[in-house]
Amino acid sequence: MAIMEGGDSLGRYLHRLRRSWLPILVVTMLAAVTLSELRSPYVPLFLWLGAVLAILAISSGAVVRLPRQHAADVAAEEEPTVSESQIAGVRSGLAVLDTPVLILDRNASVLFENNAADRAFGTLAVGSHISGRLRSPGLLDVIRETIATGQPNQVEHSERLPSERVFIVSIALAEMQGPASAPLYILSFRDVSELRRIDRMRSDFVANASHELRTPLASLRGFIETMQGPARDDPKARERFLGIMLDQATRMSRLVDDLMSLSRLELRANIAPDQKVDLVPLLGHVRDSLLPLAQDLDITINLHVPDQKVEVTGDRDELVQVFQNLVENACKYGQDGKVVDVFLRVDAGKPVEVSVVDKGPGIPAEHVPRLTERFYRVSVADSRSKKGTGLGLAIVKHILTRHRARLIIRSELEVGTDFTVRF
Repeated sequence: MAIMEGGDSLGRYLHRLRRSWLPILVVTMLAAVTLSELRSPYVPLFLWLGAVLAILAISSGAVVRLPRQHAADVAAEEEPTVSESQIAGVRSGLAVLDTPVLILDRNASVLFENNAADRAFGTLAVGSHISGRLRSPGLLDVIRETIATGQPNQVEHSERLPSERVFIVSIALAEMQGPASAPLYILSFRDVSELRRIDRMRSDFVANASHELRTPLASLRGFIETMQGPARDDPKARERFLGIMLDQATRMSRLVDDLMSLSRLELRANIAPDQKVDLVPLLGHVRDSLLPLAQDLDITINLHVPDQKVEVTGDRDELVQVFQNLVENACKYGQDGKVVDVFLRVDAGKPVEVSVVDKGPGIPAEHVPRLTERFYRVSVADSRSKKGTGLGLAIVKHILTRHRARLIIRSELEVGTDFTVRF
């Protein structure tokens, strides 16, 4: 046994000598040159011996480390890798989903994306890291945590471009068959953008409606308290206060009516009307119903319609509401121009259009895109003085959306405003 061990040691020693012959030769040549220059042989000899031992020690370390590195490489090669057959097993099921889904490996690299993910985030190259497209720190932390622990996770993720979208992102380890299967992770995105938008709209709507109702209610309460107290025995004050209270109550009634009208329209938003409505008599009816208001404001309403029938698909009562609102607004806010023109245009091969044009002061360009928002007013004081609720054009927009029609607004300061309904 001792002989065998000694043979092995001698073999390893000779192996190291063979591997290190070149540096030993160089050191020996340098030692010979030094020896020829110096009178004493001891210093070059000791230097040569130390250099040789150092070379052999370094060579021994390299030999020892080499098997360890090789073992690590072998261990890495023995780790299970993702095969195409694994992905094929889930690809067919995920491809048909309309929810964006990605498959990731243990390094968070993309192995597969379905068509919905391609539409939502663009094409992700196979093998690319998920952070190349989704850079949200919270989302990446959740992915890393699931890969490390194997536990499912969920987080809310927002995309700003090309439009604002909100996703609930879930990630979980996929259960794969086979003892040597590499882990796969399913990353899915549930779009909740519409829910968030509706929640925000509902909260804004409640806040605005409460604000609009608070003012007339506070006014009514103040006048009632005054009539019960200091003005109890003042007939003239009571008469004046009762007139103001009637105006405030009427304003609240209009606001509630508009709110109920909006609610009814939202319930039927996806149901398109199927009746045929002739716009010629309908616009005549709208003009006649607004003649008292026009006379009070000293406005002339001119109606320009063709002689023949002009029929569109729609709900007659709702279309009356649309054009009454537009013509009434033109009379109130464009009364400085003294004239409101209503044009009904029918051209072959073109959509039917109804335009309500006033010659008033016009609307600043920055306000035009927001005119159909609920409770939006260019001038709050001007709107309230004309008994507006701020919901008229929002109702118009909802009705026209249900009728698959468009509202086009053009306005120029000191020239006038044109509201056109295109069917």
